[in-house]
Amino acid sequence: MAHPGSAIKDRKIRFAVVGCGRISKNHFDSLKTHEADTELVSVCDVDPAALEAAVKTTGAKGYDKLDAMLADSPADVVVLASPSGLHSNQAIAVAHSKRHVVTEKPMATRWADGQAMVRACDHAGVRLFVVKQNRGNATLRALKTAIDQGRFGRIYMVNVNVFWSRPQSYYDSADWRGTWEFDGGAFMNQASHYVDLLDYMIGPVESVQAYTATLARNIEVEDSGVASIKWRSGALGSINVTMLVHKKNFEGSLTIIGEKGTVRIGGVAVNEIQHWEFEDSRPEDQKIKEASYQTTSVYGFGHPHYYKNVIDVLRGECEPQTDGREGLRSLELLIATYISARDGRRISLPLDY
Repeated sequence: MAHPGSAIKDRKIRFAVVGCGRISKNHFDSLKTHEADTELVSVCDVDPAALEAAVKTTGAKGYDKLDAMLADSPADVVVLASPSGLHSNQAIAVAHSKRHVVTEKPMATRWADGQAMVRACDHAGVRLFVVKQNRGNATLRALKTAIDQGRFGRIYMVNVNVFWSRPQSYYDSADWRGTWEFDGGAFMNQASHYVDLLDYMIGPVESVQAYTATLARNIEVEDSGVASIKWRSGALGSINVTMLVHKKNFEGSLTIIGEKGTVRIGGVAVNEIQHWEFEDSRPEDQKIKEASYQTTSVYGFGHPHYYKNVIDVLRGECEPQTDGREGLRSLELLIATYISARDGRRISLPLDY
């Protein structure tokens, strides 16, 4: 294991993955994509069947307890693909072991837990990366470039829809799903990457007013919700979320209406550029449809792109795209949304620290 403050330049970076459930395949595949630079040395899961399958798939050494893995593994980086409510304590334990942390979304289910993760990694001198793989999707990279170039002029209106299907069997597949402590609801779990886009694409949010409801699933948390948003720039917008679409995922979309342009990125998971129109025409606009892609998964194809940044940071070649503080920005908006829905009032940001 390298000293946490030093760049790893002369060998492969060693990774461990904690949590071998649904999302772990994206991490295993991404590490394989970058196998010239990475090595998966350890996997960990409390479920014997999931652990056995992961060991068989990856060839990595398996552990059924995080403490045992941290005591024995040569990993430089530990990836947390475990239930969301476990991320904070696990990240703090990993930081104490002087290893870097990569955590899946959401980084935590409570505001104080997210802040504690950042503090622990700061204190230990290790990196904290928060996975926001949708930022790496070709469609959203093209949109972010257009925003950064000022092509919209002033942005007036923003709308996000996440209309997906999660049957009761999905929530029943694991005890932690659909709970406040370990999972969070439709906003926090399924739509968290879309909540992230509100700040990442448009800028700091001034205030949010939300409603949530549990309409059809037998779970603690919401299966549907809406939120109205006002940005500090003056832009207005909304995010509409439900997991109750009949039979299959229907739409994951982002529409931006600006002074000098209108864009809608739709499809099942912001994978299709459906409208792209600006006052100024540029050569790259002719190729914009090429950014659209087919997807069978709402996860998209951003994980390998995300890992490239993690590798480059640990090689000492660049700064992280989404570190712990960047992760806190979307967590703060999520928590504000839940407080608003619970208390029936508009919540201003930033939250009281």
